[in-house]
Amino acid sequence: MIQNTNNKHVYCFGEVLWDIFPEGKKAGGAPFNVAYNLKQMGINSHMISRVGFDTLGNELLNKVKGWGIPETEIQIDNSKPTGTVIATIDNQNEAHYDIVEQVAWDFIECRDNYKEKLQTATAFIFGSLITRHQTSYNTLLALIEIAPYKVFDINIRMPYFDFNKVNELLKKSNVVKMNKAELKTIINLLDKTYYNEKDSVQFIHEHYSLDEVIITKGSKGALYMNNKDYYSVSALPVTIADTVGSGDAFLAGFISKKITGGTPLEAVKQGIDLGAFITSNHGACPDYTMEDFNNFLKTTTQRFSL
Repeated sequence: MIQNTNNKHVYCFGEVLWDIFPEGKKAGGAPFNVAYNLKQMGINSHMISRVGFDTLGNELLNKVKGWGIPETEIQIDNSKPTGTVIATIDNQNEAHYDIVEQVAWDFIECRDNYKEKLQTATAFIFGSLITRHQTSYNTLLALIEIAPYKVFDINIRMPYFDFNKVNELLKKSNVVKMNKAELKTIINLLDKTYYNEKDSVQFIHEHYSLDEVIITKGSKGALYMNNKDYYSVSALPVTIADTVGSGDAFLAGFISKKITGGTPLEAVKQGIDLGAFITSNHGACPDYTMEDFNNFLKTTTQRFSL
């Protein structure tokens, strides 16, 4: 059970949007998913973003309020629409996603009250998609200089991936999380040869002088490295409902344990646990309580490979 969380404030920065599916829409955005799961894990989570002055924006703000997350850090744009991702299904039943451009979250302004709040924040979490427009990227660069514990969640979404920007953010971060495919991409862009997981993780760790590196591997678990430890932890065996938001849930599980006194291994384990729990439910932000999560763990066997 999470303890002593009243003084822990985590700020997530980036996109809030609606995923528009043929059957309807769902609230989304990687940092938005992280904020939701942090809140469910007992952490005071905040979302810095921007929505349009429109029906979709109002619906997102109502959802944020319903989750118990302050909506005061979410800006309202009078000219740009609320972000959407249009999902279409082809003849082979494969989904394709169009992340609509020139939307509100591309234009997040840097405000003085953000800087004041981040000075005492427990953690500051951001991703790579938010770098696609210079306005939000400039705001991120300003805020990252203030935050004491900077967590970079790399989510490569082509064609919105600028390695020069990602490279700059890696130099400024304390923690980076990425999946195995993204690890290989970063290694290749650094003109290095990918030989194996551990050597590649160690290179990223040393090259960017990071405190912690986390690699998620889906059904294969996760890897973790800091200045003295290296862990490989296997996944939980679960029945998959869908994998949407599982990586975001992992990050929320990891951070919520880490900032409340858990060891790195305990944090990785909780990340895997929460990722598995979300994977066993439909959607990135299913309705659940800590009791639901704990009951799930009681009926699931944890397997370790250290």
